[in-house]
Amino acid sequence: QVQLVESGGGSVQAGGSLRLSCAASGYTSSSRCMGWFRQAPGKEREGVARVNGVGTIMYAESVKGRFTISKDNAKNTLYLQMNSLKPEDTAMYFCAASWHSWCYGEDDFDIWGQGTQVTVSS
Repeated sequence: QVQLVESGGGSVQAGGSLRLSCAASGYTSSSRCMGWFRQAPGKEREGVARVNGVGTIMYAESVKGRFTISKDNAKNTLYLQMNSLKPEDTAMYFCAASWHSWCYGEDDFDIWGQGTQVTVSS
């Protein structure tokens, strides 16, 4: 059974940091695209960062310079290091994985985790 399990969410004050993890089981992350999405209350889900099968990384403009995505293929685990957090980063964060090396939009991801909540207070 393919499963993604996120962890590392929590509540922090503005300016703080969190590190999200996404452990994959039944799935080999090597040479495949994985990413992070988030959804705030009343808003649509948006892409935060993704890393494709050849290591190309893309970030949303709103998180560039503050968030860092990384993938440990030996552990089949995806990470999101979030620094200088802002109240507008408050959302449910979802890990997603593709069966392909490439990924461009949300529809390219085949497997989704249950999410982990991140709350940033001012």
